[in-house]
Amino acid sequence: MERPVIAIMYDFDKTLCTKDMQDYGFIPSLSMQPSEFWQRANDFGGAAEMDGILAYLYTMIEECKRKGISLTREKLVDNGRGIELYPGVREWFDRINLYGAAQGVQIEHYVISSGLKEIIEGSGIADKFTKIFACEFLYDENGNALWPKTAVNYTNKTQFVYRINKGVLDISNDTDLNRSMPDDSKRVPFTNMIYIGDGLSDVPCMKMMKAYGGCAIAVYQDSNRGKVEELLLGDRVDFIFPADYREQSRLNKTVHNIIKKMAISDELNKENARQLAALSAE
Repeated sequence: MERPVIAIMYDFDKTLCTKDMQDYGFIPSLSMQPSEFWQRANDFGGAAEMDGILAYLYTMIEECKRKGISLTREKLVDNGRGIELYPGVREWFDRINLYGAAQGVQIEHYVISSGLKEIIEGSGIADKFTKIFACEFLYDENGNALWPKTAVNYTNKTQFVYRINKGVLDISNDTDLNRSMPDDSKRVPFTNMIYIGDGLSDVPCMKMMKAYGGCAIAVYQDSNRGKVEELLLGDRVDFIFPADYREQSRLNKTVHNIIKKMAISDELNKENARQLAALSAE
């Protein structure tokens, strides 16, 4: 019998790594400070009344053109190798998978990020995810970034939660995503979902978890602890923890307990369904 699936979804910047992923290698390669690059992208987006995510992707292409730098997939993947992950992140996925298996469930990990898929692919943990939903470029015949292929902004992140829920992971497939589907046929029930993020950009997904019976967790560094505490006080998340993924951390212990609770709930639901089926057959 197939094991129930529990999906753990992660933002990436400041959730799994310590700052915006472009700040590690890409922006320094332009001989710019992160504050300068992001100010330029934000000013451009504001002046053009443009989606902020599309504005930063456009600014990446234009700054590279202006400085005669090729913006290729290989360059971005290479930038990902310098990412600094939080303590315990590299070991986290295998450890959580083993715990899930011991509880009789299958754990799947997903990224839902407004960062760049190519940079995540160079981070050393890309193979731990069932699917990475993130911004991505389309490249021309010479391998240079031409146009955004995928743009993940803060509100359309929820689309990808629905995709995981229904098992429709191909983002070009809107037909199946929008098709009506009974709750009991959906691949990952919302009640078997955990979302881990770090701030306001994650609130739409966190509110989905709160509304539909999943679990929302916010992680923090000392510099943004106050903002995360506001999420808890505003009932937008279930728990907040320091961004520490090591085995002895409070985050690790709580995620174990959430998985255990979800596994028990799934068994109880199955038993209820068995009893109802038996009574209907009489």
